[in-house]
Amino acid sequence: MAEGGGLLDRDQFSCSICLDLLKDPVTTPCGHSYCMGCIKGCWDQDDHTGVYSCPQCSETFTPRPVLNKNTMLAEVVERLQAALPAHCYAGPGDVACDVCTGRKRKAFKSCLVCLASYCETHIQPHYESPAFKKHELVKATGNLKEKICSHHGKPLEVYCRTDQQCICMLCVMYEHRVHDRVSAAAERNKKQKQLGVTQSKFQQRIQEREKELQDLRQAVQSLKCSAQAAVEDSERIFTEMIRSIERRCSEVKELIRDQEMAEVNRAEGLLGRLEQEIAELRRRDAELKQLSHTQDHIHFLQSCQSLCAPPGPGVLPSIIVSPHVSFEAFRKSVSELKERLEGICREELNKVSQTEPKRGELCQYSCGLTLDPNTAHEELRLSEGNRVVTSVGEIQSYPDHPERFDYCFQVLCREGLSGCCYWEAEWRGDGVLIAVAYKDISRKGEGDDCILGCNDKSWSLLGTPSSYSFLHNNGRTAIPAPSSSRIGVYLDHRAGTLSFYSISDTMTLLHRVQTTFTQPLYPGFWVFYGSSVKLCDM
Repeated sequence: MAEGGGLLDRDQFSCSICLDLLKDPVTTPCGHSYCMGCIKGCWDQDDHTGVYSCPQCSETFTPRPVLNKNTMLAEVVERLQAALPAHCYAGPGDVACDVCTGRKRKAFKSCLVCLASYCETHIQPHYESPAFKKHELVKATGNLKEKICSHHGKPLEVYCRTDQQCICMLCVMYEHRVHDRVSAAAERNKKQKQLGVTQSKFQQRIQEREKELQDLRQAVQSLKCSAQAAVEDSERIFTEMIRSIERRCSEVKELIRDQEMAEVNRAEGLLGRLEQEIAELRRRDAELKQLSHTQDHIHFLQSCQSLCAPPGPGVLPSIIVSPHVSFEAFRKSVSELKERLEGICREELNKVSQTEPKRGELCQYSCGLTLDPNTAHEELRLSEGNRVVTSVGEIQSYPDHPERFDYCFQVLCREGLSGCCYWEAEWRGDGVLIAVAYKDISRKGEGDDCILGCNDKSWSLLGTPSSYSFLHNNGRTAIPAPSSSRIGVYLDHRAGTLSFYSISDTMTLLHRVQTTFTQPLYPGFWVFYGSSVKLCDM
């Protein structure tokens, strides 16, 4: 037992019932050893009428022996099991023996009859017992049930090219008798070549995608660097602008203070002269009051002439000190500067933020739309697979439906949109409303709650041969743009943006809505009498 893995050594310590190494070994009175679970199961399943026998020597025991674990034998078996090489046991990816208990050993063969796999120990009965002579053994393999014909229980050995499935020899004789059949190996060789070609294509595709991935990562990194540089430049420029404005602010404050000082100095000089004159006048007024009470006629006559003489030149410059008037020019200039600066900032930021996508970029979001006959007004005719609607002024044979517009010459599409979607519509005639609406927009009557663009459940572009207008919730915005017969509509539901474009040789933004959409949006149209709208193929 030096190596611990020899077949003879293992057999000496194997249970003759399960053929595996003894587990919780017990010894019968006759001296033979078994797994405790195996011998108990053997004695429990048969009706022994009080007589029990050894499975190996058939010696009988009455009454049933009490079996206790053979601790010495258990220790020997444990050492033997520990001495087995690690490669004997099944690991990840190996086929495990279906009979081994505890830690399973690697399977040596698989039986297509038993649909089980066996290690070298547990395969021995297939070699030794005549009952297993007709069993077909193959190299150990997993998923045995997949390799057996579900109809005949035979191994799958042939490939039917007609039905493209693996079959057994009985299938060849019956169900697939006239089919194109080859051996599994031949079909494998053919498929292997095809697989090689497919692998080459996959590898080429992988290389292409990896190159695209690398280019995209570089583009993203370049974009990030460019954005960071733009942020830093913007911060620098705005910092310089702020500093420049602060300098201008200081200059304006200095000018105001200089003017204030000049005016205050001038006013203070006039104040001194006024105070002196008032003091002189008060003094002479007091002397005149005193003279008027004197009893000396001679003194009165001698003093009266000099005191009654008018005071010296009293003409002073006019003084106007009004804080609301003096600096109004400064206040007005600064206010105008603020408005002009804000206007310039708004205009330039709009140019940056409203960089329009190209038509080809939007086309990747194109969606297939069809008009819903159940919503069409009875005087609207649908044609070309419900892709064209025409206002004909004649009642069409539509069945009654609760979703039909009964007054407004309108129709909605079947599809509700909630992601990024783009579509184009071409119209002819006197006018059309191109709109999107929530599904619960009213359908009956002539009120604003039914008309596309006249309520809070719809957004609409009104097109006529001479002008465009945007309508929403009874508000109307005129759009100064030449009319076009083809309109593109782009919806980014999650971002809450809805954009209308005029499509000709170029793509021109007509109007953009920024809001929050709470439901899927359904494209729809109001078609003027004699006009038509066609959903364009993208």
